[in-house]
Amino acid sequence: MAFCAVCGKKAVFKDCGFYLCKEHFSEKYEREVLASIKKYGMISEGDRICVGFSGGKDSTVLLSVLSKLDLGAELIAVTVDEGIAGYRNDTIAAAEKTAASLGVEHRIVSFTDLCGNTLDELLSKNPNQACSVCGTLRRRALNSAARDCCADKIATGHCMDDEAQSVLMNYLRGDITRITASQNTNSSELFIQRIKPLCRQTERSTVAYGIVNNLLEPLPECPYTKYALRADVRSWLGRMENEKPKTMRNIVDGQERLLKKIAPSKDAAVKMGVCKKCGEPTQNKLCAACTLLEKIL
Repeated sequence: MAFCAVCGKKAVFKDCGFYLCKEHFSEKYEREVLASIKKYGMISEGDRICVGFSGGKDSTVLLSVLSKLDLGAELIAVTVDEGIAGYRNDTIAAAEKTAASLGVEHRIVSFTDLCGNTLDELLSKNPNQACSVCGTLRRRALNSAARDCCADKIATGHCMDDEAQSVLMNYLRGDITRITASQNTNSSELFIQRIKPLCRQTERSTVAYGIVNNLLEPLPECPYTKYALRADVRSWLGRMENEKPKTMRNIVDGQERLLKKIAPSKDAAVKMGVCKKCGEPTQNKLCAACTLLEKIL
């Protein structure tokens, strides 16, 4: 049995070579999340924060920690119901339960409200497009819900694992614009700012926080996960992290240093407007969601 390096009580987690009990591990996790919020100027007093709240482990921990921290901000939890049989009903029930226990306003928006179809219906002929279709429409749904809430910012539960995976995926896809953030646009004037308070927390520590604080319950996995490029990247990166600790942190920190050295090109400036069909911000005639729906429907 291991014991906490701070107080000598039974340890629940090993972090940076030190064992910590539930109390001191939770305090450390919350302190580090607060430090990230302050470092990147994510939340100001009086902000209305729309929290993307799937009911899964990351978003549950995010909402719980934000509720616990003294941020002077108002939280509104928003769950997107994609319409996935055998999966989403359970996570919505978990989300409703958690939001009620925290006393946080909870809203649900659905793909059916957005485009008249569930994700299952949209993917009936080609499930291989699952993550592309779902991701595009989820962003649209969350943006719309945030505007309806008059939110200042949208908070998502992306942790450091997600950030490192995204960096690698951009390289694998050869997406130079995302890798270098080289496109100079007026997007900040049109989109609601997105923040990621858990960006410097590993998925391992996030899950551990949820478990030791009794926040999580067994939930089904999305049936479309098997089609995702991210699933392969996650598996590989997980093995690398196990063999060479701090691999993910090095990737994320390296990307941050890279972006500081690269200024957006004035020659690559792009003036964004709004979609002629739905009014959402876009640099094209139609936004990504409307373009996608025209192809599918």
